[in-house]
Amino acid sequence: MKFRNILLGAVAAATIAGPALADLTFPNLTYRTGAYAVNGIPYADGYGDYMTLLNERDGGIGGEKINYIECETQYNTEKGVECYENTKGLGSLVYQPMSTGITYQLIPKATADGIPILSMGYGRTSAANGNVFSHIFNYPANYWVGASAVVNHLLDINNGNIKGKKVALVYHNSAYGKEPIRTLEELAKKHGFELSLLPVDHPGQEQKSQWLQIRREKPDYVTMWGWGVMNPTAIQEAANIRFPMENFIGVWWSGSEGDVLPAGEAAHGYKALAMHNTGADFPIYADLKKYVFDAGKAAGDGSSAGTVLYNRGIYAAMLATEAARQAQSMTGKQIITPSDMRDAMEQFSIDEARMTAIGLPNFAPSFSVSCENHGGPGLAAIQQWDAKAQKWSLISDFIKTDSEVIGSLIAEDSAAYAKENKIAPQCS
Repeated sequence: MKFRNILLGAVAAATIAGPALADLTFPNLTYRTGAYAVNGIPYADGYGDYMTLLNERDGGIGGEKINYIECETQYNTEKGVECYENTKGLGSLVYQPMSTGITYQLIPKATADGIPILSMGYGRTSAANGNVFSHIFNYPANYWVGASAVVNHLLDINNGNIKGKKVALVYHNSAYGKEPIRTLEELAKKHGFELSLLPVDHPGQEQKSQWLQIRREKPDYVTMWGWGVMNPTAIQEAANIRFPMENFIGVWWSGSEGDVLPAGEAAHGYKALAMHNTGADFPIYADLKKYVFDAGKAAGDGSSAGTVLYNRGIYAAMLATEAARQAQSMTGKQIITPSDMRDAMEQFSIDEARMTAIGLPNFAPSFSVSCENHGGPGLAAIQQWDAKAQKWSLISDFIKTDSEVIGSLIAEDSAAYAKENKIAPQCS
């Protein structure tokens, strides 16, 4: 595989030896440096290693090699947009920005350029409405699904009744962290719980005042939309005030090993949402060992393999490359265009049989999407940290969330966007 690191317009000299430049180009906006590198690195490693695996084991996708490009953004919106502009002319089939802020900025640009975006579990939630957002996809789950999943879990452990309970949201004070607020407010009205909002400014290392407020107000539960250093800081602060970890629930971006390990035994019992299963007990890891790790072709040093965010990188790369495979099947062409890719992503489906063939049995739910539904099945699970075993485990099935509340909010927000941007309905 031709592996290239693009540093704000300049192609770095470091290149993994391989065949000539390929025709299926997958850029990945990464951040291996900066305040969020602790989370960005394992994700990027998983994404890159999956691309390498397909090239080394399968010869690419449908006989065409993959050209995988990393572009360093430092989780900075301006740099992310610059990365997009620097790579979009290279035949890029799909973008995965790995940042809600970058995604918001790329939505009009990528749509105008005819290039699809897959903001898997992040970005603008209302982009799930394909009738308005023709080129944006956020399957298999979005932030409003996540907010509902937290509330559903609270209902489940309280015999269906959380009226009068106090729930605090500790959130990154950015577009990302603010995404769940409207949904939680609507669910608070519906279920009668009291919601308090506690923003944490970038990068999130200073949270004393927020946790003093939590200690003073004594909420029954805390949920967190955090990222990078904010997450372990919050978990340590929760431990410092002896907040019960089993009542502390993070979004899927606040549930990695790097978030809990710094707190040691004190993190035991902490919970987080999950969009896929955990660990390295999947057949794909034998192939990764043979074709990637042992061959000296790993994207990183190998230390993150099997972790939550490494698996998420694998999942993101798998969804993108499976869409490309389906585009090849739909068009009868090996060399596909971004337009072909968009059409395939709008008709995308994956089931357990295909996941098993890939080497990821029982890894994530089966689902399909459509012109109207770019968001996927609306499912999420709960995982919990065992500090003694030092591992995450799913403690729930992938369960349905409140489609009535979420659907209403998506319709309202996407209608406003369509009116503002004069977008006609995209689905016939």
